[in-house]
Amino acid sequence: MDLRALPIAITGASSGIGRATALACARAGMPVAVSARRADRLDQLVEEIKAFGGRALAVPGDVSNQGDCRRLIDATAETFGSIYAVFANAGYGLERPIHQCSEQDLRDIFETNFWGTLHTIRPALDRMLAVPPATVPPIPVPPTSSALGRSRCSPKPRGHILICSSSLSKLGMPYHGHYSATKAAQDHIARAMRIELRGTGIHISSVHPIGTRTELFEKSEERSGGRHAPRTPNFLMQPSETVANAVVRCLRRGDRNPPGEVWTSLPMRLAFALGVAMPGLTDRILRRMADKVTSAERPAR
Repeated sequence: MDLRALPIAITGASSGIGRATALACARAGMPVAVSARRADRLDQLVEEIKAFGGRALAVPGDVSNQGDCRRLIDATAETFGSIYAVFANAGYGLERPIHQCSEQDLRDIFETNFWGTLHTIRPALDRMLAVPPATVPPIPVPPTSSALGRSRCSPKPRGHILICSSSLSKLGMPYHGHYSATKAAQDHIARAMRIELRGTGIHISSVHPIGTRTELFEKSEERSGGRHAPRTPNFLMQPSETVANAVVRCLRRGDRNPPGEVWTSLPMRLAFALGVAMPGLTDRILRRMADKVTSAERPAR
């Protein structure tokens, strides 16, 4: 699908995956509205996009604030004439055992990672659902697919919601249990909404990065007072651009049944699927990973 002139709003765009995705979408011709708390970084990103001929708008804000999120969506539609897509990407992590987290720690991470997602996509959906639906000419449907209840008239896409979840949405990583829980919550609402909004022309996709070279790990370590959790091995780490390009590919398939889940590594996707299917084996592997971290932290005698 031609993405030119289809506006997108992206949260958490001051660095990492959000920033890379904003650049990739702008290069694909999409007008881009970017949001994050660090206004100076957003301004630099907007200037970079405009330098290669793209259209961009900075709307500083905090996703834990519903008003800031609605302002982002409204500004996107008012500046670019409409809003086609949203990438709910803002989030952060901690490295701490669950039992050592205060109630406020847990509420705060859910406020940003989970509620921030809802605050972002709700006003966007209000606008998308208000657009009168249009249909393309009927597409022949094979008998087997017809038996599954597929419509013979495929709606033109009215919008696309993407939620940046994580590969850790599929299992609870030790010392990252709170983060995993927020990502699982995002994953579950994305799946439910895909079914609930079927036939409306609004697509819902969850994005599941594996270990990505962003500042998330450094910020997580900073908040936690040091490294306390297993990390993705360096040889498995991916650059932010890998995730950004996967998001653009998903958006391009907006008129051809885009994927419900976007993964950037098939081997890791299969590994996590195996981990869910074999919890006992997974627990043993995770215990070994956690033991390496804790043993490295013990002072030498």
